[in-house]
Amino acid sequence: MAEQNTNTVNRRGFLKASAMASTAAAAFHVVPSNCLGRDGQVPPSNTVTTALVGCGRRGAAGLGCVGSHKMIAYCDVDTSHLKGEVDNKTYFTDFRRVMEKKDLDVVAISTPPHWHALVCIAAAEAGKDIFCEKPMTKFIAEGRAVANAVAKHKVMFQIGTFKRFSNSRSQGHIENHKIIKHGLLKDASDVLCFCGARNRTGQTALEEQPVPSTLDYDFWLGPAPYKPYNSARVHYSNRFYWDYEGGDLTNFGAHSVDPWQWSFAKDETSPVKARPCAPWPQHPDAVGAFSWVELTYEDGVRMVINGGKGKKKYDGPKGKSNVNKNDLDEAGRKKLAELPDPDPLVSFADAVRTRKQAGGNAESSHRVCAAMHLANIAIRVGREIQYDPEKEQIIGDEEANRLVNIPMRRPWKLPEQYLG
Repeated sequence: MAEQNTNTVNRRGFLKASAMASTAAAAFHVVPSNCLGRDGQVPPSNTVTTALVGCGRRGAAGLGCVGSHKMIAYCDVDTSHLKGEVDNKTYFTDFRRVMEKKDLDVVAISTPPHWHALVCIAAAEAGKDIFCEKPMTKFIAEGRAVANAVAKHKVMFQIGTFKRFSNSRSQGHIENHKIIKHGLLKDASDVLCFCGARNRTGQTALEEQPVPSTLDYDFWLGPAPYKPYNSARVHYSNRFYWDYEGGDLTNFGAHSVDPWQWSFAKDETSPVKARPCAPWPQHPDAVGAFSWVELTYEDGVRMVINGGKGKKKYDGPKGKSNVNKNDLDEAGRKKLAELPDPDPLVSFADAVRTRKQAGGNAESSHRVCAAMHLANIAIRVGREIQYDPEKEQIIGDEEANRLVNIPMRRPWKLPEQYLG
């Protein structure tokens, strides 16, 4: 049985006890069925309360995965995104004040990715479950810090991609998963999977513009380096600048890499090599074009993230996009038949209620994001890089390794206790 978060259990236990007492006292009154949780409805005592940090274009779009819930707080550094006046009760501009709410169960994070790690860690430390939009983080060390914070504080976590759930229910993907996970294929270097990503690019020359009166631009930048305000830096197009995100490779790539990672049983590891095909040098500020990046895992399995910009097609050896029992010898097929299927992935709604970690949890989501970050690092330095999945460091390339753990702008920093 999964360990439980004491704060969450105590809060819900109190609410449940209160509800039972109220029901007993009202035994001779007519009580609407929804108050008792009948007809498929969740009783008020079990209603999950949620807060949204980052109320812009994406907003609460992913919160349907929570199931029945009640939104009790909204937070954004741009007050034009809030539907009420800032009162630090329901409407906030500082996410840290949101975490002080004792009646809050789940924090949904829809900020730009350069804020994801710090808000996730603050939520974990406050004992709140977390739904985080993809990509999970802006650089690799952030992902490790979030995964460690989630584990330490025993909160539930779900990333905002869900295709891995459908893969995990497909018999073909299940068979592929089991073969790779248990090393039944004698030579996995013949396995090659392509993942798609759009490849929009940033503007390389941005003139300073007046900051809108509704926007706290310094707080919006937060841990990112100071750059003069331009509307292209904020509100969706921020994803095309290295300071805030990793371009479409991490934006749309997450939807493709995440289910692939489950199907090929890579939730507990990372690539050992990244080989790029992209123009170099890349612009230091604006995300640029790339053709593809080949990621190779220790067992030889390859994943290619295809950006499609440029005339150079992938030049590696062809391979199989999936494997099945027919790719095994007789001994391998016998072992496969004896292996149980993996446990079904837990939805976020069930994770919040049962305290069993969700399918798109922090550790697996960190590994997804690390793969994409490695691809971007290879693009930015313009060469093949080698990576140690255990130490989570790039080997023999100090310039590239500096992009694994990027310093934050003061006073923001990753808490040391969650690193390593």
